[in-house]
Amino acid sequence: MPLCLAAGAVAATLAIESFTLAWTHSIEKLRWEEDWHVAGPTLVLTEARIRGSGAGMEPPAGSVLHDGAWHFRPRDRWLRELQLARSEFTPDYQLCFAGRCRPLAHWQSVQAGPTTLRPCP
Repeated sequence: MPLCLAAGAVAATLAIESFTLAWTHSIEKLRWEEDWHVAGPTLVLTEARIRGSGAGMEPPAGSVLHDGAWHFRPRDRWLRELQLARSEFTPDYQLCFAGRCRPLAHWQSVQAGPTTLRPCP
């Protein structure tokens, strides 16, 4: 099942089943990554990584430090959709798949505002 991106009236469909969502924390300036899988009508979060710790981004109990990042499996892993708050004051989220990362703006002309990721119907 493909992944749908929606920001206002701008939509895009990507023929992918797995992806990494990455961003830089606005205060700590550290990279955060989440690996997602499209499973029918649901998004499943399989792993997350934080390249440091700080304000609001402490690694949870059970995290393992590997290759400079804290790896962990989040508790709330199943979502119907993922809501992102994009801002013109911070770097855009990156969507990574097939060995390449690109900002969400690569698929959508919208640079800021709410953006939804969900499995396509």
